[in-house]
Amino acid sequence: QVQLVESGGGLVQAGGSLRLSCAASGSIFRVNEMGWHRQAPGKQRELVATITSGGTTNYADSVKGRFTISRDNAKNTVYLQMNSLKPEDTAVYYCNADVVRRAGIRTAPWGQGTQVTVSS
Repeated sequence: QVQLVESGGGLVQAGGSLRLSCAASGSIFRVNEMGWHRQAPGKQRELVATITSGGTTNYADSVKGRFTISRDNAKNTVYLQMNSLKPEDTAVYYCNADVVRRAGIRTAPWGQGTQVTVSS
């Protein structure tokens, strides 16, 4: 099995920064694209950022210039550096990954989520 565990969320004032981490563990053969989504109360889960195994990134327009996604392939970990945070960034942030297990099975697990709250 493959598990993703997020960490780094918390309460921060507008304009502040947080760094989220998500580590994948388990029976992993290869981790392809990794990414972050977020879900605010009463809203749909939305894409925040993705990064391929080669380092190509993609961002939602709402976070471009403020958030940076990166990864450490040796640690099977993806990060999200969030700067200039706004109250509208408040949400539960979830990581996900496109994973090939050692058994050759492709799976796309999600983490449990980490709360980010930005106060005005």
